[in-house]
Amino acid sequence: MLFGSFDENIKIVEKSYGVKILMRDSELKICGDPEYVALAAKAVESMLMLINKGETLNEQNVRYCISLVNEGSESRLTTLSGDCICVSAKGKPVKPKTIGQKHYCDAIKNNTITIGVGPAGTGKTYLAVALAVTAFRAHEVNRIILTRPAIEAGEKLGFLPGDLQSKVDPYLRPLYDALFDMLGAETYHRYVERGNIEVAPLAYMRGRTLDDSFIILDEAQNTTGEQMKMFLTRLGFNSKMVITGDVTQIDLPDGRKSGLKECMKVQKNINDIAQVTFNEKDVVRHRLVQDIIRAYEQSDKNQRR
Repeated sequence: MLFGSFDENIKIVEKSYGVKILMRDSELKICGDPEYVALAAKAVESMLMLINKGETLNEQNVRYCISLVNEGSESRLTTLSGDCICVSAKGKPVKPKTIGQKHYCDAIKNNTITIGVGPAGTGKTYLAVALAVTAFRAHEVNRIILTRPAIEAGEKLGFLPGDLQSKVDPYLRPLYDALFDMLGAETYHRYVERGNIEVAPLAYMRGRTLDDSFIILDEAQNTTGEQMKMFLTRLGFNSKMVITGDVTQIDLPDGRKSGLKECMKVQKNINDIAQVTFNEKDVVRHRLVQDIIRAYEQSDKNQRR
């Protein structure tokens, strides 16, 4: 389990630190520069800790162990308990994979409103949907409401064919994908028919009071200040709200100010509203996504200088 298929896990450690790792009977021998040997040993110990917690090693969590070791914060891995949020329709356990994701899940459980901000691929929407499904299955809420602003990412699609649902479906597709993964298509459609699950554009929230609901606002960086205020004031009794977004990917026209940025400043010190910020280390997509995000951040810093 430590070495992985064709020793792929150990090869990542060897390449990262320029060391050679050999196995003799039940012992591992790490050869190389003493400083890097010590770091490689810590990385291997961190990987063993994850295995002992019941995790399956893959490229993502091996590289995450290495990044924590490089920061000198590998001891924080102990906070990543093996708790399963929920089980997907295919029987796959959904768990937080990074410390940032663990803080995010804890914040959602312990607060009425949680704002999750960070780059693409950090699991903001996916984990929020997983926690919504868990709360719904436990009968803590009666409805799951998913919404996002209907803003195109830099392209004008024009008029879309079909009825109202067909017109808004393309904008809401990422939310459908997460729900299908958790519930399966058949169960999802059954809950939609009963009214237990609602996926709608943000424009349809005005005038409503949302009681006994788990409400998720996705792509919140594309809301205006007025839309964000309207959404926050929909909160009813026994409800939770999760607001997710990436402030580096704002698609609002004419340089309009993002409602998410304003909300983070205005609501900063209110009790029972939590804010969680992810960074590129929390990305759980392809490893290149981390490098891409890092490159854009560096480019932004250089431009500001």
